[in-house]
Amino acid sequence: MVRPYTITRGRVAPERDDLTLITLLTTVDDPAAEALARGSRSGPRSLQPEHRMILERCRRPAAVAEVSAGLNLPVSVTKILLGDLISQGLLLARPPLSVARVSGGVDLGLLTAVREGLRRL
Repeated sequence: MVRPYTITRGRVAPERDDLTLITLLTTVDDPAAEALARGSRSGPRSLQPEHRMILERCRRPAAVAEVSAGLNLPVSVTKILLGDLISQGLLLARPPLSVARVSGGVDLGLLTAVREGLRRL
């Protein structure tokens, strides 16, 4: 077992504060990014195995909580690793569609239908 602070190179807090448990993540479709993910470029910012697992997992959109559970790492550690990948341009983060839609306006008809459905249960 590897200690979380070893995976994060001693960092204890993510640099980004916009990653929530339901933030959706997607791997960038870019040949240069894929070459870096495979490890064909080396250097101080080269990817760790956990970074590569995140990129593989995020080929389809996944929430921060899903990625954390899949890695079997604490969410705080996962957010640090995600921040690394986002800053390198290998991963995209966006709010979930339902949050984006609600912020543009609430669909009262849908909320009413849900409330009535729950009452019938």
